[in-house]
Amino acid sequence: MHMADALLSPAVGGVMTGVSALAIAYGVKKMTGDTLNEKKIPMMGVMGALVFAGQMINFTIPGTGSSGHIGGGILLAALLGPVPALLTLASVLLIQCLFFADGGLLAYGCNVFNMGVTSCFLAFQFIFKPIMKKGKTRKDHTTPQYIIIASIAAVVIGLQFGAFGVVLETLLSGITELPFGAFLVLMQPIHLAIGLVEGIVTAGVLCYVHQVRPELLDSAVEDTQIPQALPTNKILISFLALTVLVGGILSLFASAYPDGLEWSMEKVAGTAELEREGSVYETAASVVETTAFMPDYSFAGDEEGSALGTATAGILGSIITIVLAGGIGFIIRTARKTA
Repeated sequence: MHMADALLSPAVGGVMTGVSALAIAYGVKKMTGDTLNEKKIPMMGVMGALVFAGQMINFTIPGTGSSGHIGGGILLAALLGPVPALLTLASVLLIQCLFFADGGLLAYGCNVFNMGVTSCFLAFQFIFKPIMKKGKTRKDHTTPQYIIIASIAAVVIGLQFGAFGVVLETLLSGITELPFGAFLVLMQPIHLAIGLVEGIVTAGVLCYVHQVRPELLDSAVEDTQIPQALPTNKILISFLALTVLVGGILSLFASAYPDGLEWSMEKVAGTAELEREGSVYETAASVVETTAFMPDYSFAGDEEGSALGTATAGILGSIITIVLAGGIGFIIRTARKTA
């Protein structure tokens, strides 16, 4: 559901970048000292890498000619808490935009809001957390049944809000090729199907965590620090291995069908490649052309896209995400300790 710059007016793109920046700033300001400790910083990097790799895999939606990929907002929030999750997802989206030309620079704020704020702040806080708390047992851990329900419900609702955000942003931008009613009728059902698949995937990962280290889920739901004495190496190593598997191998088998947004655009406008002219669009495109060393997750100049290029992009992007997301967590943690 990465929006391209052509779907937005400069005004809407600028406003949404400001809104997303304010949401991140507000979240960071409201964090307590317990929210982000030394245990959670490596989790930000590793989980960010897993989401980056996961977003490279488009899965087919049967009978539609469309595909979808995970957003990862609820998965991140369920293991990190809402604010570290949003910071991590914002890092993933920035890397995708600047280094792989996936999602426009002007549209960056919209993508952070539609995929991050709606899931990490709204769906997590008002859907996931209440269900998880309701499912707690006497041992103070949520049962797997409630983890599954919370995951699917929160992902579906978060994605529905995100899809509606895309439609509303194109309307406010005056994109006449995408009439509000027709675009909405296609965007919401296809992202409902995508959300169900992502919800099941998220539930599977969280049920594994529940078996290995249920304290991680408790920490995120209660917005407290991960206990210093809690061993997390097993989780980190297993997720690193999964990242390599997903980004380096499974990404080669991604669906060739257009994703839900592109599919909806093709049905309404007859194309998923809208064009806009103006200095703002040209400047944004120029920046991305300069920074993107593997556009479309392929080697530069490889228009067909090779298996080696895709695998390299998956691994390299995951490494960059670990550095950026973990680095951001470390900087914020250090700044709050010295403030």
